[in-house]
Amino acid sequence: MKTSLNSHEFLLGGDTPINRLGFGAMRLPCNGFRGVARDPEVGKRVLDHATKLGVNLIDTAEFYQSGDGIVRANNLIRDALHPYPSSLVIATKVGVVFNEDGSHRTATGQDMRQLIEENLKSLGLDSLDLVYLRIGEMTVPHGESIAERFEALAKLREEGLIRHLGLSNIDHTHLAEAQSIAPVTAVQNHFSITNRKDMDLLNICTNNKIAFCPFFPLGGGMNNIDNDQLTRIATKHGATTTQIALAWLLALSPVMLAIPGTGSLEHLEENMASTNIQLTDEDLAELNH
Repeated sequence: MKTSLNSHEFLLGGDTPINRLGFGAMRLPCNGFRGVARDPEVGKRVLDHATKLGVNLIDTAEFYQSGDGIVRANNLIRDALHPYPSSLVIATKVGVVFNEDGSHRTATGQDMRQLIEENLKSLGLDSLDLVYLRIGEMTVPHGESIAERFEALAKLREEGLIRHLGLSNIDHTHLAEAQSIAPVTAVQNHFSITNRKDMDLLNICTNNKIAFCPFFPLGGGMNNIDNDQLTRIATKHGATTTQIALAWLLALSPVMLAIPGTGSLEHLEENMASTNIQLTDEDLAELNH
């Protein structure tokens, strides 16, 4: 039976309907990467409220934690939402091994089973819905082979520990290499209204019905996305520039998934309201210029 989708949904891997505005969990344990711990009770309330507002895609990682290691995103997700609703998709990423002293190294194929098992344990799952192989640091490592690592994840998928496979921080060559090994369901790269360098990769994903899920969809950290265009269009719609930036992302492609993260109930509601904004052709022409 064919699944009926609306414009706010995407069929992940051709079999899993999810709302295209999801939630990123990185900022739940702390504000930023491994910063000062936030109140875990607030984080759990944000997660609970997100699902009540319609979020059924949560993006996380075992290494999303406060600097002291006490507050961890995966633990918050499990404590707030387990037993999970059948419609909830939890995506995680692997590719880095962190040492006890806080240093880290690139994971190898031999590390993949342990990394997957750590995520399964902390999330309280028997199988992971979506696992991204994350490569490099903040820039794409062009020319680096991912075959060994992706083959290891593909074997774990065959064992039933993973349902869908994705790639993060990659180029089209990495995507082609991975597709020769196993199906790629999703790509997660740095992309926003002020960072459009991967538009060609987005087009490849669109043509192949591969989800494109930007990290830092609102710029991230110190990157301010505000400009005159956004401000003008936000004023026209009675919206915030953040809401317009998210609405623009979702309008770009039917495979686009947005995962803005926050540790604030107020910001969560602001982000979720962006799905109610209908950008006009004139708006899109101006923003795409």
